[in-house]
Amino acid sequence: MAEKECQPEEVSDKHSTEVPSHILPGIRTGEIISGKSTWPEVVGLSGEEAKIKIEEEMPNGSQIYVVPSGSFVTMDLRSDRVRIFIDSSGKVSYPPRIA
Repeated sequence: MAEKECQPEEVSDKHSTEVPSHILPGIRTGEIISGKSTWPEVVGLSGEEAKIKIEEEMPNGSQIYVVPSGSFVTMDLRSDRVRIFIDSSGKVSYPPRIA
C-alpha cells in the first residue's frame, strides 16, 4: 500500500476585513453591534423603569421583555433582544443583557 505524502496548505497573505454575519450579527442587517450589551445600572429599578432606560440605548426594532425571575425562556441567542428579570417586588434582580 503506497502512502500519500502530506503537502502543506497554501496560506494567503491577504486577510479579510469583512466579519462574517454569524458573529454577533446586528438587528436583522448583519452589521456588528457596537456599544452596550449589559445594563448593571438598572438593578434595583422597577422593571418598567429599566425597560425605558434600555429602550433609549437600544436600536429601533429591539425586543425588550420584563420577565419574572425563574421564568422559563427560550435559550436561543438574539442580538436584538434584552430580557429584564424582576423579583417578586417588581425590581430588577440582576443586570439585563443582550441575549
